[in-house]
Amino acid sequence: MSSTASFATSARRRLAMPWPGLLGLAILLLWLLVAAFGPLLLGHDGADMGDADVFAPMSVHHWLGTDYLGRDMLARVFEGARYTVGIALLATLLASGIGTLLALLAVASTPWMDAALSRGIDTLTSIPSKLLALIMVAAFGSSLPMLIPTAALIYVPGAFRIARSLAVNINAMDYVTVARTRGERRLYIMLHEILPNIVSPMLADLGLRFVYVLLLLASLSFLGLGVQPPDADWGSLVRENIGALPSGGAAIVAPALAIASLTIAVNLLIDNLPGRSARGDH
Repeated sequence: MSSTASFATSARRRLAMPWPGLLGLAILLLWLLVAAFGPLLLGHDGADMGDADVFAPMSVHHWLGTDYLGRDMLARVFEGARYTVGIALLATLLASGIGTLLALLAVASTPWMDAALSRGIDTLTSIPSKLLALIMVAAFGSSLPMLIPTAALIYVPGAFRIARSLAVNINAMDYVTVARTRGERRLYIMLHEILPNIVSPMLADLGLRFVYVLLLLASLSFLGLGVQPPDADWGSLVRENIGALPSGGAAIVAPALAIASLTIAVNLLIDNLPGRSARGDH
């Protein structure tokens, strides 16, 4: 076999994704589609009050039964996906973006700047995430504009520590030293020499961070401190339909399964990213 054919075969193997990863990707794309167009796909609003019984079982008219007010649970889950996925995604992007930027600044700057940023991040890390979330919500309220920066602030330290550990190794490479010697500015070194070499692992960390944020927001909503009525995310759907728990009604099972399916899908996708299995074979 020629070297070109061998290289092409190796590239295909690295880009190929095992079926668990494809399954995770399919579920993730499904929930993203539901979050973007859910109510339009159903043709009716989750807040519509029908004539169905409270906590009605699954039927042809109500595929996931009804909630504590007789509303269609499928529509409620679809509507909740908009808040659950949307808030978690925005908060995750904000946390990873800020954490990565601070890490690049710390590594590419002077030692005292690195020490100051690292100690400041350590201060945030020392506060338990749930406790910090409760403090922020108690101080500023649980409105949507506050939930996003609250969740982002909690997970900035984790993103910073991962990005910094990667950037420190890249910063010691010869080509970074050469760039610094030829007089390149700090911003150039951050964005052109270090950042491109940590993008891949940071994308994997982004997926994990999304799961953490998702579960944090669901926990806050279950405690009544997250998304407030009449809006609802999956965590608040579990809380408001807690009356269906003794009978195992779909009203409480459906949003719980939605949370589980999304978190499992993201983990399946991360664990089977193209190239990971190939790297593990060597």
